Amino acid sequence: MSATASLCAERVEAAGPLPSSLGESPVWNSTQNSLYWVDIPGKKIFSLQPESGVRTEWVLPERVACIAFGPGGGLLAGLETGLFSVPLSEIGCADEVNHAQVRKLAAPDFPLPNMRFNDGRCDRQGRFVAGTMLQDVSAARPVGALYCLDIEGNLSKPVVDSLIVPNGLSWSPCGRTMYLADSHASRCVVWAFDYNIETGEPSNRRVFADFRSHAGRPDGAAIDADGCYWICALDAGRVLRFTPQGKLDREIVVPAGRPTMCAFGGPNLDTLYITSMRPEFGANEHDGHIFVALPGVTGFPECTYQGAL
Repeated sequence: MSATASLCAERVEAAGPLPSSLGESPVWNSTQNSLYWVDIPGKKIFSLQPESGVRTEWVLPERVACIAFGPGGGLLAGLETGLFSVPLSEIGCADEVNHAQVRKLAAPDFPLPNMRFNDGRCDRQGRFVAGTMLQDVSAARPVGALYCLDIEGNLSKPVVDSLIVPNGLSWSPCGRTMYLADSHASRCVVWAFDYNIETGEPSNRRVFADFRSHAGRPDGAAIDADGCYWICALDAGRVLRFTPQGKLDREIVVPAGRPTMCAFGGPNLDTLYITSMRPEFGANEHDGHIFVALPGVTGFPECTYQGAL
């Protein structure tokens, strides 16, 4: 199926001259008018104020894959060994590299060594939901799972299991539909679930978008104000928009071949920011950089974690 409308993204030069190895988890902070994102193997969190061009880096002790803001301005981050509090308000200095002092909040019982968290974000009730994966993706082991950290700080048992590379996590504006993808080449699918907003439990899994019928592999995603689902098509240099009925109706062409995740930002949430990864071999000049597009729609505000950090 071809998209009915196509746009092009442009590189954000102010995000820095050096590419990320694996840029991920863009999050817009509306209070600061800043974009935050991570470089997983680089063990870094970045922030950028687009208007002023001020850019900040924080170095973490482990690989960091996903972030969400808490009510006090600090971050909740999914690292290799668990979920951590990262109090950026106490350590960040503009235009400098800062070393973050993290504090572990919770950790699952990983079934194997060499695992880490991957995609994660908050549901509409302020819980933090994140998936785990084996870092050796070539092993294709379905040992990953989706976990939920509630606002009391309790980490659930797996609410979805047998995942290889969990990605594409998002919720409909009402919060009653959860989307989840598995990026591994053997899966390449986005599922929709009914989501119990009282308990944080997903159920009734069904296929929302089968990427065997689309270009690339499904990676990180975002929801717009109309409830449409924007997802990066890894290896295809595209961001695709699906309607709530699962119809592909728009696409954004990205200069990088491997866009990884997108997020709405800007003062009016009408700007789509896109992270990307830089492959070890065959990279082009844009791979690993940040991109921006004006998709003609507004995003749904990103939710914050409502527990203590």
